[in-house]
Amino acid sequence: MVEKDIKEKILSGSYAINDKLPTESAMMKTYQVSRYTIRRAISDLENEQFIYTIQGGGMFVDDWQKKIRQEPLENKQIGVITTHIANYIFPNIITGIDRYISNEGYTILLGNTQNDPEKERTSLEGMLNSNISGLIIEPTQSALSNPNKDLFDQLATSKLPTVFINSHYPNLKFNYIEMDDVASGKEATDTLFAMGHKRILGIFKIDDSQGVHRMNGYINSYQTHSQYSYLSEIVMYQSTDNLHALFQRIETIFRREDHPSAVVCYNDQLAIQIMDLIRTLNLKVPDDISVIAFDNYQLSKYIAPKLSTVQHPKEKMGRQAAKMLFDLMDGKKVPPYIKYEPEVILRESTRKIN
Repeated sequence: MVEKDIKEKILSGSYAINDKLPTESAMMKTYQVSRYTIRRAISDLENEQFIYTIQGGGMFVDDWQKKIRQEPLENKQIGVITTHIANYIFPNIITGIDRYISNEGYTILLGNTQNDPEKERTSLEGMLNSNISGLIIEPTQSALSNPNKDLFDQLATSKLPTVFINSHYPNLKFNYIEMDDVASGKEATDTLFAMGHKRILGIFKIDDSQGVHRMNGYINSYQTHSQYSYLSEIVMYQSTDNLHALFQRIETIFRREDHPSAVVCYNDQLAIQIMDLIRTLNLKVPDDISVIAFDNYQLSKYIAPKLSTVQHPKEKMGRQAAKMLFDLMDGKKVPPYIKYEPEVILRESTRKIN
């Protein structure tokens, strides 16, 4: 407990490099433990180069970041933190990363945040303490205030080569690769307008920047088709919301006599659930309601009807993120970001109407 707490305070910047730590007696009082326990924790932290002691002078925070700067290639591991690992599009992204870095003789150290800021914090602390050579990260709940900014600031100070994927924090100066989600949201909605739809429902998750940007693209499309703007309708939700309540609200919209003729969904995973809901209401996709979404999830072309979607490069993103990271590690000049332009894939879930 003592070692973990002191280490977290060092990694978060609460104790800065060369700060003097409290005395053994003060720590005994703070943590309510014996002197032996304190000395054992101090010894472990000293061995890990988090602190150093001066005879008769006390204990101080060591330059723990020098481990990263001086020995970046020793471990030959690349850290990868994503919001999910085993489901949806993430296995494809991780495969792209792994194929590139394994060709370079490196292995992956994976961290899974499950889109939880506390788990992101744990993953970041673990990576900062693992002597990795570089880090690829998908931020958690990227549209909300960042509770882990102190650790990201420490990451920037450490000079550890880092690349963000899928989204990024605008106030942090890291390289990133992502979809142009605003353009994607507009393109998907424009496609429905071109098919004759005017009353289009948008359903977007708003605690990550992808969802917010896709929603902004939807709004931009209605601004372009301003004569129909009064027919627009948006349902917003967050990861922590009660999904039963969310689907009840959407069901109420679909049961209306003037229900929308089309839906733009935050992603394919949500769209598949929305299509199931439409069927339970004895409505048909696309005869009664057209559905379009984002990411070109692997199952999207195998469900009935096959889902119209906006392409996500997935494995290509993984490979390019890994290449960008290795270029940073090699000191090469790299672009600050890469954005993929939208590519709409029309399948059976959308149709033209009069």
